[in-house]
Amino acid sequence: MTAHHAPAPETQILLTGLALGESPRWHDSRLWFANWLAQEIIAVDPAGNREVILHVPFAAIPYSIDWLPTGQLLLSSSSERPLLRQEPDGSLVDHAGADLATLSPSFNELVVDGRGNAYLNGADFSALGEAGASAGVLVLVTPDGASRVVADGFAFPNGMAVTPDDGTLIVADSYGKHLLAFTIDPDGGLSGRRVWADLGDGTPDGICLDAEGCVWYADVPNRRCVRVREGGAVLQTIDLDRGAFACMLGGDDGRTLFILAAEWHG
Repeated sequence: MTAHHAPAPETQILLTGLALGESPRWHDSRLWFANWLAQEIIAVDPAGNREVILHVPFAAIPYSIDWLPTGQLLLSSSSERPLLRQEPDGSLVDHAGADLATLSPSFNELVVDGRGNAYLNGADFSALGEAGASAGVLVLVTPDGASRVVADGFAFPNGMAVTPDDGTLIVADSYGKHLLAFTIDPDGGLSGRRVWADLGDGTPDGICLDAEGCVWYADVPNRRCVRVREGGAVLQTIDLDRGAFACMLGGDDGRTLFILAAEWHG
């Protein structure tokens, strides 16, 4: 669906029949995403032609994907192997050391910066929604596979995006109802935590950055995608008939907004 064509962009269905689509990425002229529950990574072109790129060969949900500067695919997983790298022969190997699994009970979204630093967030998802819960963490996995917690205190850390200059990491805190920003330090650590945008009643899930430095965020309970600038001013809203889980800009000119949406009953 075309994004920057206010006030009423044309919308169309590109693909149906998904279990639950998440973590869309525009890569090699196609939209790639994780098809939760079906244990698949799918790529689809703008004409709707889909290809199953990877089927996770063990009982795990592939939560999120991104690529290393080498072009190798990374994926976060619900298994005891939370961060996997696809080798040239198609096999999946652990990208981080054994310590990674001790840093959070569960992991969720993944994003990689231009230096090969992988940022992975997680939380004790069994405690989500409890009053005052702020056990979410954000973990850095450096290119050599070392991992450490670089931020904590999230209510529910979710979608993430790195600015093109690799200088800032933006994180959606779904239950915090805001977008947080961090300065990315030379060693990959994070500093300068700040509220990038207070979203009012918005519940941000997946996010993406546009060419003007604004953020699109998907919102499941409010069934919409919203474009905001830093500070929280709302620039555009796309209302849907079901929950918006994630979004990504792509297409030939990078101005088509792809939204992964699904019915959600809790």
